[in-house]
Amino acid sequence: MTPWMWIALGLLLAALELATPGGFFIIFFGVSAVAVGLGQLVGVLTPAWAQWSAFTVIALVALAVFRKPLLARVQPINRLPVDSLVGDAALPLGVLEAGGRGKAEVRGAVWNARNVANRAVAVNERCRVVAINGLELDIQPE
Repeated sequence: MTPWMWIALGLLLAALELATPGGFFIIFFGVSAVAVGLGQLVGVLTPAWAQWSAFTVIALVALAVFRKPLLARVQPINRLPVDSLVGDAALPLGVLEAGGRGKAEVRGAVWNARNVANRAVAVNERCRVVAINGLELDIQPE
């Protein structure tokens, strides 16, 4: 293959990586193809067997060495488990009657909430999360 074909293949593989949901597999083959094209341009990789061997080795080594650190850098930091919400402050977004359900804001996110207290809770009255049932928080006023 000509050097420009290798470089075009590398760019095509990089574009394919952008078009697929994360996983970072194809990009390493794209980088490898560009490297082989550049190696061929400078006259290092002239025989076809050397080009294909270098393509394979560079791609697999890059995949083994760089994929895990790249995923760790791109993926969000481990989030706290939902159970850690127990004890946090909650602000109801509407009036919640005793045993009633509605919405409440906890840590800047809106959750389904149930008032487990014996009295109604006013809008934005400071409450505490006392339990978690699936995607619903049990709250009671402080």
